[in-house]
Amino acid sequence: MVNLILYGTESSPPVRAVLLTLRALKLEHQFRQLDMQAGEHLEPEMLRKNPQHTVPMLEDEGEVYIWDSHAIIGYLVNKYAQSDELYPRDPFQRAVVDQRLHFETGVLFHGIFKQLQKALFKDNATEVPKDRLAELQDAYGLLEQFLDQNPYVAGSRLTIADFSIVATVSTLHLSYCPVEGAKYPKLSAWLARLSTLPNYEEDNLRGARILAERIRAKLPKQFDKLWQKAFEDIRSGAIIN
Repeated sequence: MVNLILYGTESSPPVRAVLLTLRALKLEHQFRQLDMQAGEHLEPEMLRKNPQHTVPMLEDEGEVYIWDSHAIIGYLVNKYAQSDELYPRDPFQRAVVDQRLHFETGVLFHGIFKQLQKALFKDNATEVPKDRLAELQDAYGLLEQFLDQNPYVAGSRLTIADFSIVATVSTLHLSYCPVEGAKYPKLSAWLARLSTLPNYEEDNLRGARILAERIRAKLPKQFDKLWQKAFEDIRSGAIIN
């Protein structure tokens, strides 16, 4: 019997962060793809479960409903993990993971990705705003510093912070601004490292490509060369180096 049901759309980076976590924990689950354009997330039953009508949303045992990807992945580890490796109980180590999670949601996702999406799909911009690209380059630089002494974003071990950040960064890399190996060698190596996770293609890259195709369709042809190599490399499972 499947007790865990994840609601969302696979093109969403936060949804993909949860899928990566479920995979790492080897948890059986059902994934219910919602048609956001048709307003399935606004149906009365969905609003009863999640009045904020956001995705992802997790249903556990038919009586627990959690939304926000960070809340979900922390809950999954706290309840189902055999150890605290993915989300350490040590106060300092957990604080570092939490900081990286806040960096993902505040800077990468809402501060940059959502603003880029708004420019293209709501404001009908015909090119990527240069100021947002500059902010993205700055964010890549910070991630490079996070990885300066460690193979993962919060230290020497893989954590839920890696799942959250890679879901968004792989999308930004593929859709808006490639992570150049010469400029960001540690970040590029980290992307390659994460790409070896079990079922990474299914849980993350497939959805990232779906979203990238939508974004590419909105951008003028003069941008194709900027990230054509990134698109082709990530399509084939390779990473710029």
